[in-house]
Amino acid sequence: MSQKHQKQSYQPLPTAAAAMDNPAMTQSSSSSGGSNENVANIPPTYSSQQLMPSDSDSMEEERQLRPTGTAANLGAGLGLPTVPTRLSAVGRSQWFTVSVLCFVNLINYMDRFTIAGVLKDVQNDFQIGNDSAGLLQTVFVISYMVCAPVFGYLGDRYSRPWIMSVGVALWCTTTLLGSYMQSFGWFITFRALVGIGEASYSTIAPTIISDLFVDHMRSKMLAMFYFAIPVGSGMGYIVGSKTAHLANNWRWALRVTPILGVAAVLLIMLIKDPERGQSEGSHSMEATSYKKDIKELLKNRSFMLSTAGFTCVAFVAGALSWWGPSFIYLGMKMQPGNENIVQDDVAFNFGVITMLAGLLGVPLGSFLSQYLVKRYQSADPVICAFGLLLSAPLLFGACLMVSSHELGTYLLIFFGQLALNLNWAVVADILLYVVVPTRRSTAEAFQILISHALGDAGSPYLVGAMSEVIMKHLRKHPDASGLTNELQSMSQVLEAQLVNATEVATKVASEAIQSLQTNLTKSADKLAEQFTELEQFEGLQYALFSTSFVEVLGGIFFLFTACFILKDKYKAAQRVAGDKGLAVAAKDVESVNSDCLVLYTDIALRERA
Repeated sequence: MSQKHQKQSYQPLPTAAAAMDNPAMTQSSSSSGGSNENVANIPPTYSSQQLMPSDSDSMEEERQLRPTGTAANLGAGLGLPTVPTRLSAVGRSQWFTVSVLCFVNLINYMDRFTIAGVLKDVQNDFQIGNDSAGLLQTVFVISYMVCAPVFGYLGDRYSRPWIMSVGVALWCTTTLLGSYMQSFGWFITFRALVGIGEASYSTIAPTIISDLFVDHMRSKMLAMFYFAIPVGSGMGYIVGSKTAHLANNWRWALRVTPILGVAAVLLIMLIKDPERGQSEGSHSMEATSYKKDIKELLKNRSFMLSTAGFTCVAFVAGALSWWGPSFIYLGMKMQPGNENIVQDDVAFNFGVITMLAGLLGVPLGSFLSQYLVKRYQSADPVICAFGLLLSAPLLFGACLMVSSHELGTYLLIFFGQLALNLNWAVVADILLYVVVPTRRSTAEAFQILISHALGDAGSPYLVGAMSEVIMKHLRKHPDASGLTNELQSMSQVLEAQLVNATEVATKVASEAIQSLQTNLTKSADKLAEQFTELEQFEGLQYALFSTSFVEVLGGIFFLFTACFILKDKYKAAQRVAGDKGLAVAAKDVESVNSDCLVLYTDIALRERA
């Protein structure tokens, strides 16, 4: 038979893969000692089947790079790219991809919280109150969450690097143009457009990592990716406040990240888009309809409950990151000797604390996950619950202590954020192993939609609106100032707001328009005359107390997730394994058909001769 025909010859499924699927085969092959001798007595034929590769060294090298188990063996039989199981085995292309994604995620969150570092300057420039200032973040997150499902659908079906490149380019352009807007209406419009660009990246990037790595390597790379969130947020406060101070204009703070964004676009275009499910050997899986994707996600209890818990994380993170520097500044200013404190210094300190908490908290969450899952398979949601339940009293204590103890306040904020940051990488990992590969971008988009719609989309505005109500109450009742007398008033306000929480998500757009119409005419001088600094501080303090309640609620959601996590993880793994088995069978049949065709052609040629 010709050499050309030999290249098309049939190669059966490797024995290791079959042995992993059926352990009895391993036992029988090892127990029958004469099997190898019988093979030697088979008479030679003209078959071109190749039962064993000749290069044992290359096989050993490939086996070290691939994960162990059935998935790895089936993947090897299908000729998939190598999947590293340790850091030393990660290739240059994979390191380049992860590095670029981490860099873009870093500048993404830098841009998102740059305004928070100069929020007082923005309020004074546009002459707006706390509720309108909170709307700046709310409209951004609304456009972000509305566009996330669209990019999730595209990310499951089209080139992900190109989608991200277009989105990041849009984000850079709108951020730069927004810094030149002189009216608040146009400024808030461009902040909304920034959310569209960021949605394209945040929805797709984690799925690329999931297609390059598996198991513990995936957890490590996700930890590296998500630690950029708190670190980028902290850098946003620092870069925003310091750039505004050096340029003597807060608008220059928004012109730093677009420059970095141009470099990010060029780097993203150099990324190779891996096949969906490549790391798990499920490259043959086909995307289902969008309707079926949503239906299956809604039936996935672990996904829905973890999304509910993560929504609470987003609510707390959104409120604290937006109002934290302003609240701490007002509280520190009330301490004796701090009358001349500068907000830039407070924003810088808050940014450093946020960065350190992220640098330690995100990897710590990933480490705890990898360590505890070996002993308790449902440990991931328990870690998330523990982080939220620990963070709640710490941040509550920081709100109480801010006007009396500076060092104690910063320590409580640090450990509170450290506990909160345990969630980021672990929640992402939960999503990736309870959802099949062809549905992950949609799941990411769905989680973004829910967590932002009920989380940080409304929390900055909600906290600002609550503080306005409380400040007006304190203005009318000066004798009611103080924690003891005001807790009852705060609880009444909280109850009224929580009863209408579901309505806030649907009516926030109309409220935004009404708030703009009523607040654009206000001036900074009138605001100063209306509320004293004590009233502003207590208004924000009581409004921020709501975050501790939300953290406890999130902890409960994660504890419920632990009840279903193993079952849903098994279902997703079973689905992937089933599709891989079908792919192997299809390849087997195709090879048999090809071998038969070669044999028939050879017979026909001999007959003609």
